Amino acid sequence: MAAHPSSADVAALYERHATTWDRERGKQLLERGWLDRFRALLPQGAAVLDLGCGSGEPMARYLAESGYAVTGVDSSKAMIGLCRARLPKATWIVADMRSIRLAQRFAGLLAWDSFFHLTQDDQRRMFAVFRDHVEPGGALMFTSGPAAGEAIGAYRGDPLYHASLDPAEYEALLDAHGFGVVRHVVEDPDCGGHTVWLAQAHSG
Repeated sequence: MAAHPSSADVAALYERHATTWDRERGKQLLERGWLDRFRALLPQGAAVLDLGCGSGEPMARYLAESGYAVTGVDSSKAMIGLCRARLPKATWIVADMRSIRLAQRFAGLLAWDSFFHLTQDDQRRMFAVFRDHVEPGGALMFTSGPAAGEAIGAYRGDPLYHASLDPAEYEALLDAHGFGVVRHVVEDPDCGGHTVWLAQAHSG
């Protein structure tokens, strides 16, 4: 079944509304608990790849200020411009997460509130991208929906696409690409209702 037409407009929507989205995003780190679980799997000072990094606040900033070497990828030039102004010592790349081929592997991969904007088929293909960019034993954390399907929200009057696979399929994809689930919480009440996956690549 073809994805909803709004799936093709996600990148352009964030480019159009970058400044407004950044202002409304809020800088309180509601995600701190999950970021700290993610950090517990990483060596201090390790390299982290933030896929769909947005404007770099608050999550990339928290990781950078905690001593990690952050590389952020986002399809929006405006978002990456904000990142470069705020955190000039980090590495920022304008690119589509679905097609990145970086000549580096990372101890941590993060796809928070970005991965779930991809179609179901693109999400399936992303697990090869995760595998190809993670070090042995590295961590992966991403947010999804609670169940399989599409959900069309809205932002500033524009439709905003979200999709999810079934939790069992995420588990199977993680396993097939060399990851084990460390923790999974559906609609976490301590994190604004986010459904979160934290996984770790096998060491061998």
